[in-house]
Amino acid sequence: MKASGLGLTPNRQRVLEVIGNNSSPLSAQQIFDTLSRTDNINRVTVYRILDLLVDKGLVDRINGGGRSFVYGLAPNENHPAHPHFYCKSCGNLECLNPQSLNVDLQHMQRTFAGLIENVEVRVDGVCKNCMKNF
Repeated sequence: MKASGLGLTPNRQRVLEVIGNNSSPLSAQQIFDTLSRTDNINRVTVYRILDLLVDKGLVDRINGGGRSFVYGLAPNENHPAHPHFYCKSCGNLECLNPQSLNVDLQHMQRTFAGLIENVEVRVDGVCKNCMKNF
């Protein structure tokens, strides 16, 4: 947080810990629910912290299907960029192995006249748990 110019507050730290300790991206509601089990925190505070963390590049806001968003750690030296799998049946969003799908950004930047700031890769389908019901 210090490298991004943000002061470390207890609420910011707890929001980052909830996101960082989860194996898949979480909705703002899930983050709020997790925090409110042990802390007295306002829902609006959670949304403001998430907006700030996204603006500072510490957290990614990811399309979670439909009009919803989920939040996960932004790529860094300990957390490489990676694609996500969205189950169209149950709505679950899972992180995939970074090597499972490669995007050649160097080639894309050579052939695209603009500035690419973010790439979000989401693979849609049906997860193995939902496949059991077919």
